Amino acid sequence: MRIAHLILVHNGPEQLKRLIKSLQHPHADFFIHVDAKSPMQPFMELEALGQVYFVTPRQKVYWGGYSIVEATLNGFETILQKGKRYDYINLLSGQDYPLKDPYAIHDFLAQNPGKVFTEFKDVATEWTEAKTRLTNYFFTNTPFPGSHYVERIVSAFLPKRKIPYNLKPVGRSQWFTMSSLHANYISEHLLEYPKLVPYFRLTWGCDELFFQTILYNSDYRSDLVNDNLRYIDWSEGKPSPKTFTIADKEQLINSGKLFGRKFNPQVDSQILDYLDEQAAIAISQRPPEPEE
Repeated sequence: MRIAHLILVHNGPEQLKRLIKSLQHPHADFFIHVDAKSPMQPFMELEALGQVYFVTPRQKVYWGGYSIVEATLNGFETILQKGKRYDYINLLSGQDYPLKDPYAIHDFLAQNPGKVFTEFKDVATEWTEAKTRLTNYFFTNTPFPGSHYVERIVSAFLPKRKIPYNLKPVGRSQWFTMSSLHANYISEHLLEYPKLVPYFRLTWGCDELFFQTILYNSDYRSDLVNDNLRYIDWSEGKPSPKTFTIADKEQLINSGKLFGRKFNPQVDSQILDYLDEQAAIAISQRPPEPEE
């Protein structure tokens, strides 16, 4: 079982270093996409950790824009061109952190081969608040002064947009863990269905819809598992999820998820220390690996 961890970052090289070290495993490689708006130099020393590679080309990433999808697709290409056989590609941000030790993560995925762990809700019936993302016009991917005002005017006077190829839109969370087979299918699918890219370029938050919609409308629908394996707390009602602290340790450990989002050591580093300690205990209690 070999995993390619694809990590999207724009800052925090020290936090990223800690994340990589928490996931190190003989059969894990790390592919880092650094936002092109951020300097590259502070991240370069991470190569010394080993099994760390940088995604090229880099994209200027804008929150809610298609550029997030582009950064992820560039990560797919970098991974697939590496020449290694990866069973899974695991998409993370620099503010994620494992809730299980790396051996437990590898064990879980080895026991569940060929799946796509993601969240997908039917926009028509379950996630109805996302409908306007698909019908209105958004210029999030190419922001300019007054762009929000122009969006409202254009959306009011132009015909409502319709998703190409009569696809059924589904989605919810950006984050996923999918097999390389599915990642390769998505990359090739875009060549066969060229109208998808310009459509999603005008869709706000398309990173929460793009990958799920393509796979849901394919022969791989049965491979989708409606669980992205992440523990994320939206209870504060803010545009971004809660930042976990040591007060959340029981919730995190008992969540049954493989990863948590989000963490910030400048807010609370104790929770990361605690998770590292729990992982070390779990590894120390593992039976010896069989000799090959």
